[in-house]
Amino acid sequence: MPKYLFIANYNADGAKGILSAGGTARKTAVAESAAKLGGSLESFYFGFGEDDAYVIVDMPDNVSVAAIGLQVAASGMTTVRTIVLLTPDEIDKAAQAPKTYRPPGS
Repeated sequence: MPKYLFIANYNADGAKGILSAGGTARKTAVAESAAKLGGSLESFYFGFGEDDAYVIVDMPDNVSVAAIGLQVAASGMTTVRTIVLLTPDEIDKAAQAPKTYRPPGS
């Protein structure tokens, strides 16, 4: 199942929600959301600095990930960047794919 990294940032209302319910409640909510869409939570970490949370999920497809992204955006409390994660084996396969790209001017 494909893996995705969510990098989340909470606005003031989102931070208030974390202060009120705690980090474990947020992790549980994310795990439940992923499960309802056929996926699973691999890891959830909070950070400090530029980003607030780092979440890795296994999800069945891009549509399920888009659904989560839309729901997060609609909440207005969190912004999220989504990154598709690739295994080293997947990169090996990509490196072996037929060479089809031509740079401009070639």
